[in-house]
Parts: sequence; structure tokens; C-alpha cells
Amino acid sequence: MNLRLAPGLAGVDEAGRGPLAGPLFVAAVILPEGFDICGLNDSKKLTAAAREECAERILAACQTCIIEVCLEKIDTLNILGATLFGMAESLRGLSSLPKGALVDGNKVPSDTPCPCEAVIAGDATFACIAAASILAKTARDACMREWGKQYPQYGFERHMGYATPEHLSALREHGPCPIHRRSFAPVREFDLQPCLEFAG
Repeated sequence: MNLRLAPGLAGVDEAGRGPLAGPLFVAAVILPEGFDICGLNDSKKLTAAAREECAERILAACQTCIIEVCLEKIDTLNILGATLFGMAESLRGLSSLPKGALVDGNKVPSDTPCPCEAVIAGDATFACIAAASILAKTARDACMREWGKQYPQYGFERHMGYATPEHLSALREHGPCPIHRRSFAPVREFDLQPCLEFAG
């Protein structure tokens, strides 16, 4: 796979738009000149071990910003609004302002600190977007593993909050817990059931 370089531009991507539980993570990355992009790819196409190895290299050598978008923001703005909010915040959080940004998907935020261009399948096209997708995914997975310890009945460390049969079965049995997205239809279906609270 031959990813394209985009000197001076930030790549922006998210992880966690589809799950029924947990926060959304958005990352922005500026790759320095000469960075070895070997191994970078759309995070969904990498093994967990490969993602972690790439994430370590990116964090050690690149300008990065990772934003966690909370449940309240997701349920208030809707998932698209929360994603666009996180994208703008990730660009603002970079240590230096890029001359522009490439954003995975077909929409860009309206209030970014630099010009942005949407790129469909950008994480499989540009190295900086692939790097952002890796950071967003590894950060979110780590977060969901921690939530899995606090709410073990749901198996978050295995399905990361996505609507797997295991997750839906746990929702039917236990009802939503505090990290479920109340605005998402499958969660609303079970929201009248009692919510379990577990000791932290």
C-alpha cells in the first residue's frame, strides 16, 4: 500500500462514531519530514499489536493532539456534531498551527483554525490521516479496556462498545450503564430497564 505524503499538513481522524457506549476520540497529527511511514495504514486494517507499535512511533516523533469527546457532548450535539467539534479541537491543540488539514470523511468542521479539506477514505490515502486514525483508535481502545474493568458485565474490553451480539445481550440483561449513549436508538430501547451501578 502506498500512502501519500502531505508535507506541512495535519491529518485528522476519529474512532468511535458507531459504538453504543463510551466516548469518541479524535486525533490530529503532523508528520515531520523524513518520518518513516512504513507500516502505517487505516487503523482498522492493522492488528492490535501493529497499531500499538505505530502509535508509539507517532507519539515519539510527531506533533499530535488527541481529544476525548464526552458522552454528554455526543448526546447533546449528536454524533456528527460531536465528531466535528472534536476535529476542530484537535487542530487547536497542536503545538504549532499547520498550513492546512486533511480530514477523513466527507465533512469538515466550520470553525477550524486552518483550512481543511475532506478526504473520503483518507486513512487509506494519506499517511498523516492514517497516523491520526491509529492514535484515535489506540487511545479509545485503552479507554474502553479501563471501562471494562469498572463495568465487567458488559465486556467493553472485547467489543469496545460496538453493537455486537454479546453487547446487546448484556444490554437486555442489565440495561444501560452510565457510559452508554442514551441518544442512540439501540440504547433507548433498553433504557427503561434498571441501570446497574458498580463500585469504582
